[in-house]
Formats: sequence, C-alpha cells, structure tokens
Amino acid sequence: MFSLLHTVITAFQPDMSSGAAPTATPSSGGGGGASSGGGLTQIGLMAVMMVVFYLVLIRPQQKRQKELDSLLKSLKKGQKVRTSGGIRGEIVDFKSEVGDEVVLLIAERVKINILRSQISGLLEPGASNEEPKS
Repeated sequence: MFSLLHTVITAFQPDMSSGAAPTATPSSGGGGGASSGGGLTQIGLMAVMMVVFYLVLIRPQQKRQKELDSLLKSLKKGQKVRTSGGIRGEIVDFKSEVGDEVVLLIAERVKINILRSQISGLLEPGASNEEPKS
C-alpha cells in the first residue's frame, strides 16, 4: 500500500533529475518556486484519497448500517432470523419494556434470550433450520 502511494505521489511531482539541477547561489534571490507546486500536488492527492476512501469504505458501511437498523426495528413474531453468532431460530416473543431482548425458538422446546442488536439478518424463505435427511 505504501509503495503504491509513494509511486503515485512521485509520479505527480516535478522531475528534477532531467537537465541541470539549479544551484543555490547568493545572487539567486531566494527562488523556491519549484517546491510550491509539489506541495499543492500533495494536498490535491490527499483530497483525492479522502474522497476515494469515503466512496469505497465509509459510504457503503453507512448504507449497510441503516439497512440493518431498519430491519431490527421491523422485527415481528414468527420471523426466522440469524444471529451474529450463527444461531438460527424463530422469534417467539420480545422481552423487557423497550423490547431490546428477543426470545428465539431454536429447537423444539428450546428458547434463548438474545439482544435485538445481535440479530444479523432474516433467513431466506427457502432456507430451513433442519439438516437434510439422507
């Protein structure tokens, strides 16, 4: 990652290796015009990198989080869900006053309480909780 970044930055900086290199003499008047373009280029690259990071990493994650929040708010009894720990079950009840706990039926007469925030998604209608019999 660092080598790629270094290659991109050096590609946009002015090439000082070709031709005669300017020498600093007292009569040159302080110069320094060549280095100001490199600073602007680096600031521009940093801005481009921040935009790319936002579009590639941050924005999709925010979209997924909003979808998950709306899913958690719309949970109902009878829905089959999957938890973040991999447990699949059917919602049979909601506990506490705020409804932040869910009671899942994971097998016959086996119920567990989990936090609503630990539900990671709904099971597809075609998916079943039972192993195929052979």
